[in-house]
Amino acid sequence: MKGISYITDEKGNKTAVIINLKNYQEEVEEFLDGLEAQSRLNEPSVDFEKSVNKILKSKSRRGKVSAKNKKIS
Repeated sequence: MKGISYITDEKGNKTAVIINLKNYQEEVEEFLDGLEAQSRLNEPSVDFEKSVNKILKSKSRRGKVSAKNKKIS
């Protein structure tokens, strides 16, 4: 493929790849996003609303969130 080169060892086995990001940046980013998502499959999940409310509560104690932004619907 144009814009993709392989690095090989002394036996001719492919050991690394060089990808021209001008041609394939979006594809590489999607691939890396997929790897990251896969690596997090076994992490415990956190409830979104509880997390946001915890952040807002913390910020409101420091006076950084106005009253209208305190509740998530």
